[in-house]
Amino acid sequence: MPQPQILCENLSLGYEGETIVKDLSFAVEAGMYLCIVGENGAGKSTLMKTLLGLRAPLSGRVVYGDGLKKRDVGYLSQQTDVQRDFPASVREIVLSGCQGRMGLRPFYNRDEKETAERNMARMGVAELADRCYRDLSGGQQQRVLLARALCAAEKLLFLDEPVSGLDPTVTADMYRIIGELNQAGVTIIMITHDVAEALACATHILHLGSRFFFGTRDDYLREMRDAASEKEARTA
Repeated sequence: MPQPQILCENLSLGYEGETIVKDLSFAVEAGMYLCIVGENGAGKSTLMKTLLGLRAPLSGRVVYGDGLKKRDVGYLSQQTDVQRDFPASVREIVLSGCQGRMGLRPFYNRDEKETAERNMARMGVAELADRCYRDLSGGQQQRVLLARALCAAEKLLFLDEPVSGLDPTVTADMYRIIGELNQAGVTIIMITHDVAEALACATHILHLGSRFFFGTRDDYLREMRDAASEKEARTA
């Protein structure tokens, strides 16, 4: 039986002396589409940064398995205003996703350039390759950043609110692209505030905050229905 790609054991997370997540344990299997949901301040972004190795847990551990290494992981973070205004070409932005595999080499090799071209085509931004990134629309920028993340890795993608600030049409398009990546075998771990969309696309749900849940989408829906029924019974 294959190992989980990520195993979290008894994680406690927090900052500035405050614990916001305690004794969290779950496993991410290859091919999952995991949506992390919960209230603001529940620790969603802190958990993602911990899984990426960008923040140390207060206690517990994160183990990469199934042959997965940190260089196999892509990350699409939330953009800042400064990042949106970055004066580089689309091709340069996408190619920068290959930097983790370059070692001490000062230049990109042929394979890395071909990977960038392939992922630009995959995300539908190949015709924008020579355009300045800051001149693109929000939806185009998100496609470019997703192509960059795929250059970093094609096994597992972390996505932190990937449709934040996008209009409904572009949002639907981004969810379609992410779903197609998952169908092609890429494991997805995505933070979202949109529970309805999470339930439409995810295979598994991790709910942080006032209550904890980790399991399949169907089990999460069943628990939500049971909780609603109990609340209705109490107020009847």
